[in-house]
Amino acid sequence: MAALSSTSYLHSLVGHERRFFWCKTSQFSKPLSISPSLNKPRFSVPFCIKQSDRDQKLTKQESSREEKNEEEEDYWVVTAVRSKYNEIIIVDTVDARYLLLDSTKKTHSVINKGGENWTDSYWDEFASLPPIVPDGPIAIYGLGGGTAARLILELYPSTQLEGWEIDDILIEKAREYMELSELEKLTSKGGSLRVLIDDALSPSEDVSGKYAGIIVDLFADGKVLDQLQQVQMWHDLASRLMPNGRIMVNCAGIKEEKVVTDEKPQLVLGDSVWMLNPSIKVLSEAFPGQVCWKRTPDSEGLNFVALTGGVPDLSDWSSKVPVRLSETVKQWKLCQNL
Repeated sequence: MAALSSTSYLHSLVGHERRFFWCKTSQFSKPLSISPSLNKPRFSVPFCIKQSDRDQKLTKQESSREEKNEEEEDYWVVTAVRSKYNEIIIVDTVDARYLLLDSTKKTHSVINKGGENWTDSYWDEFASLPPIVPDGPIAIYGLGGGTAARLILELYPSTQLEGWEIDDILIEKAREYMELSELEKLTSKGGSLRVLIDDALSPSEDVSGKYAGIIVDLFADGKVLDQLQQVQMWHDLASRLMPNGRIMVNCAGIKEEKVVTDEKPQLVLGDSVWMLNPSIKVLSEAFPGQVCWKRTPDSEGLNFVALTGGVPDLSDWSSKVPVRLSETVKQWKLCQNL
């Protein structure tokens, strides 16, 4: 993970208003989700952000005895602003740029420098969806800075994506600082990202039967949206699919796994572990016998990911995705009460 362990304090000066942002996370990440392949050490970083100078450098100060001998690493805040929906902070490092949102300051998007779009995190799982859905547009609910969209368009450049995001200020900043506007241009194969600034769960336009697939990555304050804990909401989302369409969902982790002394979670294992994840439980209630699940490994954040439409032919699916995903797609399992 893009690791910032322990407590980080974020200060910003916007105009004449001094803002204090507080972040207490086990990692610089969405809930149990991010593990970019940046080979960063785990450390604590006190931040001091002055928004009047967006290039103000943030220098890491080591905060624990175990880390006191580690090499310091510099961070820069590119921009920090508060919108109606989020506290938005974009942070630069030598290797990547991160979009942090809401009171948790967890990472909602990342763009690696040097052109590598793989993230070694749950976003990569979303890139396995296009080969198992019909031809047609794919929606991303919770676009953020476009991390999933960027990888999908690289791997499947003819794909028509529609990215939904409720926060217009977030989109403005993502276009300016996360290269989102580049994704809105046509690829060499005619694919592109269309950005819709709207409430994905209560859209202003009729989207019934429109999508071949829907990617759901909707969080607020570090948690899956409350509306997604309702069976009826999933029925509503399913009504937006064309025949044989599927929904793939980032379901975060499970509360039962407590952090122990070495800052690693005590894992709950077994084929019934999905029942501890409330989002997958409600999905299985909404679509009995038609939901499958998998879990990203510790190195990729221990997120649960769910898929509607039953278990695909795993061998066929494996042959249609990039080599990097060919083995991981074989790990999907049907939700079964054991």
